[in-house]
Amino acid sequence: MTADLTAPARPAAPARPLGDSLFRPRSVALIGASADPAKNNARPQRYLTEAGFAGRILPVNPGRAEVMGLPAYPDLDAIPGEIDHAFIMVPARAIEDVIDQCARRKVPVATIFTAGFAEIGAEGAALQDRIVARARAGGVRLLGPNCIGLVNVHGALPLTTNAALLAERLVPGPVSVVSQSGSMLGSLLTRAAARGIGFAKMVSIGNEADLGVGDVVSILADDPETRVILLFLETMRDGPVLAAAARRAFAAGKPVIAYKLGRSALGRRLAASHTGAMVGADEVAQAYFRAHGILRVETMEGLVELPRLVEGHGPPNGRGVAMVTATGGAAAMIADRLGAQGDHVPEPPADLRARLAEAGIEISDSPLIDLPMGTGEGGRYARILSELLASDHCDAVISVMGSSARSRPAMICERITGAELGGKPLAVFLAPQADECLSMLHEQGVAGFRTPESCADAVHAYLRWRAPADPPEVAPAALEAAGTLARETRDWDEDAAARFFAALGVPGPRAAVWAPDKPLPDIPGPLAVKVLSPDIAHKSDAGLVKLGVAPQDLPAVATDLLERARAAAPEARLQGVLVQEMAHGLAEVILGWRNDPEVGPVVVLGMGGVTAELRPQTSVRVAPVDAATAREMIAELPELRALDGYRNLPRGDLDALAQAVADFSRLGLAAPGLSEAEVNPLLVRPEGQGVVALDALVVKEESP
Repeated sequence: MTADLTAPARPAAPARPLGDSLFRPRSVALIGASADPAKNNARPQRYLTEAGFAGRILPVNPGRAEVMGLPAYPDLDAIPGEIDHAFIMVPARAIEDVIDQCARRKVPVATIFTAGFAEIGAEGAALQDRIVARARAGGVRLLGPNCIGLVNVHGALPLTTNAALLAERLVPGPVSVVSQSGSMLGSLLTRAAARGIGFAKMVSIGNEADLGVGDVVSILADDPETRVILLFLETMRDGPVLAAAARRAFAAGKPVIAYKLGRSALGRRLAASHTGAMVGADEVAQAYFRAHGILRVETMEGLVELPRLVEGHGPPNGRGVAMVTATGGAAAMIADRLGAQGDHVPEPPADLRARLAEAGIEISDSPLIDLPMGTGEGGRYARILSELLASDHCDAVISVMGSSARSRPAMICERITGAELGGKPLAVFLAPQADECLSMLHEQGVAGFRTPESCADAVHAYLRWRAPADPPEVAPAALEAAGTLARETRDWDEDAAARFFAALGVPGPRAAVWAPDKPLPDIPGPLAVKVLSPDIAHKSDAGLVKLGVAPQDLPAVATDLLERARAAAPEARLQGVLVQEMAHGLAEVILGWRNDPEVGPVVVLGMGGVTAELRPQTSVRVAPVDAATAREMIAELPELRALDGYRNLPRGDLDALAQAVADFSRLGLAAPGLSEAEVNPLLVRPEGQGVVALDALVVKEESP
């Protein structure tokens, strides 16, 4: 029977911060608690008892008077005193009534272990919507559903059903984890436990029906026990909230590190533009992480090992890493991986080598400082590390150790910790399997790595880390003309799109809309002639474009194209043809904008033309961007380097291209409600002659 939300409520206690109710509750109700130790529903009570949880543990089971030695209650109404946190383990069909009880008892937060909601389809999604509505009406925040719970290690609160806690001891530490996969919490815990790595908070976020990843990150940004935040992401359900939370964490000096699934484009919606086919989930996610100061790793080992490397450090100034090794092959493996990702190992500068020489330590000018066996003794290795960590020629240092890491771990640890540490991140890769040495380094605050892949992954993540970028300020007056045009446009054919882009600052060629019954347009040939219709997006693919047309041939060409269009797309609305003056330049690029469903607006620059999808080269940023960021995007496309004075080739107008990218990226500010927009190709003309948008496409968002 559904509880009555209008029943008299008990007097409300003074509100506690949400983070306290979530992670530091004074009392926990375990709804659906089981007395059978073999069942999942018994684990939270068992874990809390064994951990020495200092608050009240309140089992709720209408069929029992006690559960595992504690008094049990038939429902929440029967529990005396306040309830800070409810952990719900009853079947999905009973959840609505339990949420009503939570609302009536003024329980501030409830974690729902139960599955059977949005993850199973439409019926489950409807039930999830109902429980969220009830919770919000009653002032209850929800974690989950379909989540295995949370852990506050420092507060002795293992409020979870995770089986990994049966085998692993919880070690306090500075790292907190928020995971969209409950099982991955156990994987991280076991991997970290083998290394002596400890945690502060661990949260399984489940379906994010109410509290999402961003909400929890925002709480952790204020948590005194958290110094680094790890994210295991399958998707991003609320990009703006996570972005704001990541920025808060960055401002608090707490790096946010993400491992995200979905590197391929599988499962993403096919887009109407070429941009959508060229840019997948991975490129968009990387642009999002970069914009909001989030580090990204590609390996699970990197996710476990990177926190120690970046703890206490901010983003680097460049992408250079110094390397010193006693085993050249192992170091070369790391250097190869870093080089393939655009990082570099610079040569040690002459003044650094001179200072070492004065101390009787000779090193070569090779980027890889390879020390012969025995030359690191007597404090020499520590002196080399100290010089590298203090030098401005690199942003991080990698030390690669050989077999002594296994046979003499204390000596290796002494060599490392004898250096003046802390100036910049130091990564130590132990070539042999040397778990004892790894643990010793970790205890001394040094980041040790088990594999060359995870070492390269972590260092690369650090080297490409940047502070969150503030979006450029855009004066409303700069968008007024484009906004007016967008509001007055009902059907986005190419002519409307081209005029909209021109109003933004991205001009097209001289053009006119023409029909065979009208006088010839006053545009010199040769001409580009295209069927004009809001219902045909890719005219070239359908053979509805003709290039190099002489003005006198326009009537015949236009008639032929329109007949083809009627045959190919009988339902399409035809508005004549668009006639454009042909233009020539030095390169063709594709300029795209998309309101991504996960992260919001992004701008894309790539090599354009009809073969754009065959050789995709793209650069992606969260929109809008300024001209300086647009210049960075241009520099990321190798083919455009030829337009920047390469080997005395003609220079292209890259300043005009950068400004066009910046202007185009504002598109969403001028016209809310658009899904995609694209110029393909955008012609880059010689220096000083600007750019020309030769084709224009706008796609509106679909109505719900």
